[in-house]
Amino acid sequence: MEKVIIIRYSEIHLKGKNRGYFERVLLVNLERAMKGLRHELHRTSGRYLISAFDETRLEELCGRISRVFGVHSYSVGLCVPYDEDSIYRAAREVCPKEGTFKVASHRADKKYPLTSMELSARIGGRLLDEFPALSVDVHQPQHTVCLDVRENGTALVFGTFEAGAGGMPVGTSGKGLLLISGGIDSPVAGYMMAKRGMSVEFLHFHSYPYTNDGAKEKVKELSQLLSRYTCTGKLVTLNVAHIQEEIHAKCAAELNVTLLRRFMFRLAERLAKRYDDKCLITGESLGQVASQTIEGITSSNAVVSLPVLRPLIGFDKDEIIALAKKIGTFETSVLPFEDCCTVFLPEFPATRPKLSFIEEEEGKLDVERLLSEALGTKEVYEL
Repeated sequence: MEKVIIIRYSEIHLKGKNRGYFERVLLVNLERAMKGLRHELHRTSGRYLISAFDETRLEELCGRISRVFGVHSYSVGLCVPYDEDSIYRAAREVCPKEGTFKVASHRADKKYPLTSMELSARIGGRLLDEFPALSVDVHQPQHTVCLDVRENGTALVFGTFEAGAGGMPVGTSGKGLLLISGGIDSPVAGYMMAKRGMSVEFLHFHSYPYTNDGAKEKVKELSQLLSRYTCTGKLVTLNVAHIQEEIHAKCAAELNVTLLRRFMFRLAERLAKRYDDKCLITGESLGQVASQTIEGITSSNAVVSLPVLRPLIGFDKDEIIALAKKIGTFETSVLPFEDCCTVFLPEFPATRPKLSFIEEEEGKLDVERLLSEALGTKEVYEL
């Protein structure tokens, strides 16, 4: 009788002939998540099985598994030979000794001599005989004993299903570059794209000396928290203070943020192409701030050819905050450090700027020189 963790995958079961590819990527991501913890990981038909782990670190191991996208659910259980006596001994370990219960059986091995209902009845009857404080309730039991008879002569016996992160394995949907600020929204956007299988790298713009090193450290911490889900470990930072100074000195004040975002998108695209990222990702939500109107979004999109993914575009702030709390980034996001968008912030920013006016004002700037100078400030951090 061996204690094991049983992992079931999510949408992968919908895949056809290329299912094996998704299963292999998930296997790699699980191994990466469990790095540094003793374990053995095996892929079986429709399942992954973790054995030979340090039981004193079971909680940490389960925590890491729960953050791997592609995992639908997992259970801590027992692996035994699939003869009835061995299954019963495991079931009595899993089953509480009082209250209502039922036994639910599944046979992956259809050659097994008992049907699922027969196996459930036999094991349930023996449990009732041994523990008189138990009673059967097949509709709303307090406890369920699950029996999973596998094709390799073993059975998995467990009592609960723990929810996984769901989604698709990271790395199966290409690679994108997340424009990560120190705020609440962009980390959630990165999380959501990773859940759809996208490998996510991070780009942060800062305005030192107008913003301090605390703001940069905050973004490093956010990126580190996100890397638990994204399976990636690179953060790039660029200084755009000189760009903001020139915009402030030469252009209409109400366009400060709009023009800055156009520079950000140009810079992000150049880095994305250098790193073979296939899209840009932002935390924009329609109408949330002045630059996130449809006109502002159109202005930013106009300077890049790569797709710009905005997974939060239809979310309200409460929904975004709830997700930030769920994934563990909220407390860091609300630390009181300013980001670059608060520098030279106009009193009345344009909410519906005309593209022709934006391009006219931008014509007052040496765009290529400013972009080149910003790229020269690049710093790369391995997380």
